[in-house]
Parts: sequence; C-alpha cells; structure tokens
Amino acid sequence: MAVRLKPLLPLSVVPHNSNPSNPFFAFSKKSHFQASAAKMAANEVQSKASSNAKIIDSHLHVWASAEEAADKYPYFPGQEPTLPGHLQFLLQCMEEAHVEGALIVQPINHKFDHSLVTSVLKKHPSKFVGCCLANPAEDGSGVKQLEHLVLKGGYRAVRFNPYLWPSGQQMTNEIGKAMFSKAGELGVPVAFMCMKGLNLHISEIEKLCTEFPSTVVLLDHLAFCKPPTNDEENQAFSNLLKLSRFPQVYVKFSALFRVSRLPPPYQDLAPLLSQVVSSFGANRVMWGSDFPFVVPECGYKGAKESVSLIANEIPLSSSELEWIMGRTVMELFQGQWLPS
Repeated sequence: MAVRLKPLLPLSVVPHNSNPSNPFFAFSKKSHFQASAAKMAANEVQSKASSNAKIIDSHLHVWASAEEAADKYPYFPGQEPTLPGHLQFLLQCMEEAHVEGALIVQPINHKFDHSLVTSVLKKHPSKFVGCCLANPAEDGSGVKQLEHLVLKGGYRAVRFNPYLWPSGQQMTNEIGKAMFSKAGELGVPVAFMCMKGLNLHISEIEKLCTEFPSTVVLLDHLAFCKPPTNDEENQAFSNLLKLSRFPQVYVKFSALFRVSRLPPPYQDLAPLLSQVVSSFGANRVMWGSDFPFVVPECGYKGAKESVSLIANEIPLSSSELEWIMGRTVMELFQGQWLPS
C-alpha cells in the first residue's frame, strides 16, 4: 500500500500544499472561502472511494442523559459529564454524517458499571460493537468481569486504561497479564489509552505483545503522538512506528483534535498518517471520532470530513481511504457490519 508523502517532517516544515497562501494551512471555521475549499477537497477524495463503502467509527462514547442517570444509569461519583453524550444525540450525529456503525468504548463517566452501554448494544445490535473497560482490581475480579462482559454482554473489545491500575503497578503486573491473556483467549482486542504519552507505556505494551502474540492490540488516538517538535516527541512517534513489527497491533487515527496542533481539519497530521500507513498498512489503521468530545471541536460530521482532507494531502488511494474509514474495523470485527 504505497504512500507518497515520505519522511516525517518537523513541524516547521509542513507537507506540500501547506504554504501560508494555501487555504488548508490557514483553515478557519469562520472563513466561507476556506470552508468551501475544504469541502471541495473532501468531496474530491470521497468521490474516489466506492459509494457502497460503509463508514464505521472505531472510537466513540455514549453515556446517560441527566434524566437517565437520575432514573437508572447513575454516573460514577466525580465523573459527571460536562457535555451531552446520550444515545439519541449520537444517532442524530451519525445519521447526519452518514456513518453506519461504531465501536462504543465504555466511558469513564460510568466507570465499571457497563449497564448503560449494554442497553445500547441490545437496542442496536447490528449498529454498535462494545468495548468494555478493564478493571485491574488487585483481587483479580477484573478477569471474571471481562469474561462475563464478553460472553454474556456481547462486548468484543476491552480497553486498558493504565491510570486505573493501583498506584505503583503497571499493566504488566499479574492482573494485567491475566486480563491481556484472557482477551486473546476470547478473541477480543485490547485497546491502550496512553493519554500521558506513549513513552511512559511503550515497554509494557511491547512486553505484552511479545508474551501474548495472539492478543490483538489497538492504539487509541495515534497513541497520543502529536506532530513532533522535540526529541521526546520524536522518540514517541518512532516508538509508535516500531510497534508495526508486531502483526497484531492496529492504530486508531482518532480524536484528531487531541493530537493536532492546528485547528480543523488538522492537516499537520498528514505526515504522521502517511508514515503510519507506510509502516502498518492502511488495513491496520482505522478512523475514530471520539464522540461526543469532538462535537464542540469540529462537529461530528467535521471529524469524518477532516480525514478525507488529510488523506488528500498525502495523497492516499481510494482503497487505502476505504480501509481507514471502515473496512479495517469491519475486518477486525467480522460479521458485525456486513458490506453493502
């Protein structure tokens, strides 16, 4: 899967079509001309892809409305959401953006109480797949919880949040290895959330991948690698690319607003996406929105369109774009979203 934007450029050297006179470089949501140019470019790239290709969001959240929380699905104390993320809002956003399915990641707002997300999965079994949240409690109960959520709740992935591990413990402790191994046995991928930086967790991820090669791994949000501006950030992105040597590792090109240094459409991420696709292949890369956090940043539909704009800068082939926008996650969770 050849990609034509080559070495990763420092932030001061932006990819082609990126001089200050380029409307993409100086993108502004308030500029009618720039927004129109961006829309034209998005349409151009989307027209290259098959009109029958499904768009699947590999990363979003849903949580109870205030009314639902008061009635049946309480928030975890201290984790009350500050923006709406209820099901009807999500369905409305997906319909407007023509996104046909999604992987729902259990939100921290409900922590280990999966009842709200489970109810959504039961209501829309052909639209959503669930990713539960691993519970690294020292009593080992998280292993049984994982097994129950997969076998009884219908979840097909699990998220490892390293900041939920007991103080001083790593994801490679006895409990972490047991859950990671169990995920492999159950055939569910493990998603890593390295919010404080990949460099902090790279050794843990490498050890787990080496010891348990049958467990599929997802790296949320480009493993939180931003366009490098210093040696530490260069090392983090290098570590991300080196993880491609493990054939079970996939990358989520998701939550672009969290890793970009620019406003929408986040085109400083073009060289990163180029090198990720070159290293992993587009069939191991998948787009995700990070709804509802993305809504106040660029809108849900804008999150999807940003990927087309970034892909156009590289440029990616129509086949590569199809993989990223849905085919990768469809292959990973086979039988869930049938091709059109």
